[in-house]
Amino acid sequence: MAVTLDLTGRVTVVTGGTRGVGAGIARAFLRAGAEVVVCARRPPDAPVRAAGRTAHFRPLDLREPTAVRDLFPRIAADHGRLDCLVNNAGGTPYRLLGEADAERHARVIDLNLTAPLTASLAAYEVMRTQPHGGTVLMIGSVSGTRPSPGTAAYGAAKAGLDSLARTMAVEWAPTVRVNTLVPGMVRTERAAQHYGDEAGIAAVGATVPLGRLAEPDEIGDACVFLASDRAAYLSGAALLVHGGGERPAFLAAATVNHPKEQGR
Repeated sequence: MAVTLDLTGRVTVVTGGTRGVGAGIARAFLRAGAEVVVCARRPPDAPVRAAGRTAHFRPLDLREPTAVRDLFPRIAADHGRLDCLVNNAGGTPYRLLGEADAERHARVIDLNLTAPLTASLAAYEVMRTQPHGGTVLMIGSVSGTRPSPGTAAYGAAKAGLDSLARTMAVEWAPTVRVNTLVPGMVRTERAAQHYGDEAGIAAVGATVPLGRLAEPDEIGDACVFLASDRAAYLSGAALLVHGGGERPAFLAAATVNHPKEQGR
């Protein structure tokens, strides 16, 4: 039986939606019929399109709270409603804790935790007045579920984002649903910067139980599900989209072959 997720007539905002995972999320919402607004500091190199439709671009620096608070009422006024906010914008350079001062690490936390909080509060002020409410999606990371050497502040922010979403889900119910999507490694246009050439990308993908990195549009499809009526009873949840996660390191390190237990 085919399951159609139809978001025709609904309005979705995707922060950081001009490239990478964010663009994949925006394309998935476009394919589902939603009107999509993508926000970033700079416009995309090419418009974000899918299914013959194009996302609207709005310039926004998420680190400027006044600009964030002003944006969402304008979007609702322009499009007639605001149904979904996807807090996707974020990121971090690779930096060991001892290689920078606390202030520099704090800037990573601001971008990945404080900025989504600011955007969510601004979106909530619009959604809470609508008869149909709305939904907020946090884009977390497996870095927030395990040690994250080299990206410690980012991992801490993503862990905090999941906790924040769970509390929002309680405080804002039943008007607004809030969930977290937790991606693993994703093959974006910048994958080569992290994993090297195609052989390196394939080698990294082979460490995932499903044998490959996720595609950005697959992350988007999961977001569409969480925003749809099919997920109407999901709130305060964290959906892992990581291909089965990571194989335990001890399995690769083990050198002893254990014989199968003999039957009696």
